[in-house]
Amino acid sequence: MLGRLNGKSLALASMVLFLAACGGKSEEKVATSSTPKKNTISYNLGTDPRTIDPQLNTAVDGSIVASNVFEGLFAEGEGGKSVPAAAESVEVSTDGLVYKFKIREGAKWSDGKPVTAHDFVYSWKRGLTADTAMEYAYQLFYIKNGERFYNGEVGEVDLGVKALDDRTLEVTLENSTPYFLALTSFPAYFPLREDVVKGNSSWAIDAKTYIGNGPFKIKTWSPKESILLVPNENYWGKSEVKLDELRFDMIVDDKTYLNAFKSGEVDIIDSPPSSEIPSLLSSGEGKIYPYLGTYFYVVNVSGNNSNPEIVKFLGDSRVRKALALSINKKLLVEQVTKAGQLPAKSFVPAGIVATDGKDFTANSSYLPAEGDVELAQKLLAEAGYTTPESIPKLTFTFNTGDGHAMVAQAVQDMWKKNLGVNIELKNEEWAVFQTTRNSLNYEIARHGWIADYNDPMNFLDMWLTGGGNNAAGYSNAEYDNYVKEAQRESDPAKRTALLHKAEDILMSDMPVIPLYYYTSVVVANPKAKGWIKSPLGGYFFKKAYMEN
Repeated sequence: MLGRLNGKSLALASMVLFLAACGGKSEEKVATSSTPKKNTISYNLGTDPRTIDPQLNTAVDGSIVASNVFEGLFAEGEGGKSVPAAAESVEVSTDGLVYKFKIREGAKWSDGKPVTAHDFVYSWKRGLTADTAMEYAYQLFYIKNGERFYNGEVGEVDLGVKALDDRTLEVTLENSTPYFLALTSFPAYFPLREDVVKGNSSWAIDAKTYIGNGPFKIKTWSPKESILLVPNENYWGKSEVKLDELRFDMIVDDKTYLNAFKSGEVDIIDSPPSSEIPSLLSSGEGKIYPYLGTYFYVVNVSGNNSNPEIVKFLGDSRVRKALALSINKKLLVEQVTKAGQLPAKSFVPAGIVATDGKDFTANSSYLPAEGDVELAQKLLAEAGYTTPESIPKLTFTFNTGDGHAMVAQAVQDMWKKNLGVNIELKNEEWAVFQTTRNSLNYEIARHGWIADYNDPMNFLDMWLTGGGNNAAGYSNAEYDNYVKEAQRESDPAKRTALLHKAEDILMSDMPVIPLYYYTSVVVANPKAKGWIKSPLGGYFFKKAYMEN
């Protein structure tokens, strides 16, 4: 999933409709000395989500909102373990191909209607319908005939998901998938109500129709300020929900949200200013959490550029390798980001476990931490670029955020000093930037990917030809074959070997330039208890409360 610090008109429309439906802040009651203080926690989301439709969202911010309003068949519990959620139980066939879920008795939507197996069938078929334009549709291809249904080759009767009755959902997979239960906790697998969603493109931007089945529901969405959630009184586990209100603030500037935390206006923030991280960690206010993801730069290799010189330059893998090798990543993490990140030696990050149970990156070392300027210069010369004058000026596009700007400036200096490559920096607001990158209207851009589930496949299947999250326009038939073979392979050792071969090709072609493996520095009010910070990027507030 896209890392945070991740269209504009859509976000504004969302906020306006929510305000119209809910009345906005003007209707909120102001607490007085005689009014008991509400049990409230505020978390800084950072920016307005581009969308909070669970299936259309691809960013961490939108996922955090959706994952507290909806829930899948299973949910991510403490320690990353998959635990029953909307499903109370599951039976799995001995060959690992058929899952029979029993929907929890008493599971209801926020408007009081029962959650049924039919809601999951509708949602998954919607995601697998090409016209929905769900970028994560490929995550549903694990379902039998999912990809063929998406391509219009088979009908609904052939799709491997069926409601046997209101409370029984039968799912048949293409191949045995050991992480399938973890996938069911991902927003792309959340249930949706057909009577709410079908034929209503505005359902997710209208408070009256943003109906979920999770612990909270949205009360108000104030432009560029906050999203206010309150408990869902119809939630099956409402006795576990302790908060009166959960507020997601939207403060973009890192210095501003750190000051908001220090003044007590916000209870939980992450990604504080890098200059403040050492003191926050030493004082104990900040804590480093594991974060399974890679911060990287993506290169547009689609040829989608009107300047043929730039197309030729960035289309040469030797050039892309030279750009990668000329970056001193050790210097970046020690002097710029300062949050305990590790220099990236591969695209798949450390901490991702392969099917054989070992860290996938244990023997991966494609890029030296300090770079290799001599080899980078040699590769650039081999590509025919021997003088600064022969190199076209490039534009690097990134989204608003001081941290991104500082990294970009450092890399800009390295590319100029080490290779003679001139870079113009272009900053865009987050929602606009996502559109720019997804439409391949850039040359080199900032990117980040956080694991949706702990498996190397989650980082490698995104670069399949034509993939919904393939923001590089990358295509390599041999790479595609290795990834697809791994999806079908049940033998753990063979599957891991296939995925390593795929990453070998990716790191040779270099459409991506890994910089570092993420960590998450969280600064939290010690009185805020019971919340869960996932290594996959999520925050879960179902059991959270504010200690008196």
